[in-house]
Amino acid sequence: MNHDASLPAPPPPRRTRAIVLLVLAVIALTGAAYVLWRPLMMSAPMCAAGRWHGCYDTFNGVVLMTLATLPVALLVAWALACRRRATGVVSAWRLSLAEVGMVHGTVPFVWMTMMPGGGAGMVPARVSLVPLRDLVTMGPLGIVGNLLVLAALGFFAPVRFAAVASLPRILALGAGCSILIETAQYVLRLDRVSSVDDVLVNATGAVLAALASRSWWRDRRGTTGTPSDLPRPTPAPAAAGRVA
Repeated sequence: MNHDASLPAPPPPRRTRAIVLLVLAVIALTGAAYVLWRPLMMSAPMCAAGRWHGCYDTFNGVVLMTLATLPVALLVAWALACRRRATGVVSAWRLSLAEVGMVHGTVPFVWMTMMPGGGAGMVPARVSLVPLRDLVTMGPLGIVGNLLVLAALGFFAPVRFAAVASLPRILALGAGCSILIETAQYVLRLDRVSSVDDVLVNATGAVLAALASRSWWRDRRGTTGTPSDLPRPTPAPAAAGRVA
């Protein structure tokens, strides 16, 4: 008797990777919520009252509002996916989640990097162009925060846009966006140090995030478009008869 025929087939590799990533994401979110619960609740009264001071000008308030608006972001992704599915677009959910994820995961961190310090507008702008000199002063929390600034962009951009579906292009995209942020900090005199180390860490975070989503965009490298971006072709009607 063939006993192998009764054994269940193993799950596909892509499904296994998706399940692993989902479990890791749930664990990471649970751990972050446990650690940040008390600091976030300190800003909850100001955010609930709609006050700018104490909510939108603090890291805790921005993180809290990002988490609070997550259901709205998912609703927007659902609406975009339904619209795409109605027009026959393949992978409508993946494309819609990528678009919403890039915005919802990047804008709050960029907002936090643009928060002015106590001497904004009064102290001269500062620049640090020596690589790896500021990493010591960042500390673990600062390094992790800088890694997360462009992580959502690095994770979702190659999923949505085939033009950046490669690690060198993601590195260039992350470095370019980080340079724009550092330049804005310098021009606006936000009492922040425009550092080359921030550019390096931000770009590294984008690349690491792109590696995490690589299984979703690996097949898109070197293409200008994919069938998933386009509606399904409508089959041509059969000919009524053969022309002699």
